[in-house]
Amino acid sequence: MKAPVLMLLLAITLTACASKPIVDMKGVDPVRYDTDRAECESYGKQVNVGGQAAGSAVGGAVVGAVVGAVVGNHNTAERAAGAGGVIGGAKGTRRGFDERQQVVRNCLRNRGYVVLN
Repeated sequence: MKAPVLMLLLAITLTACASKPIVDMKGVDPVRYDTDRAECESYGKQVNVGGQAAGSAVGGAVVGAVVGAVVGNHNTAERAAGAGGVIGGAKGTRRGFDERQQVVRNCLRNRGYVVLN
């Protein structure tokens, strides 16, 4: 049971290191940019990363349990459900952080910044 939890924590930690937007700063007032970036990041934090992770974890656990039950016994189903939950949770977390970064990039673009990534 410890290994799936550690894998999920590792996945969440790695996805938390999502890339920051790279902005062409030519002709940009740095003070205004810092304010705009902070506001855009606050919009990005409205993305429910935890909800996406939980939903994907549940879906992964269900699929894992079904597959485990088909190919094995009760113990196989339990292990497959755990693995499916971890994998699903990690994927959901990654999608949530990707969406959060996309919100920040879109916000900066809409404010007139040239976002390079």
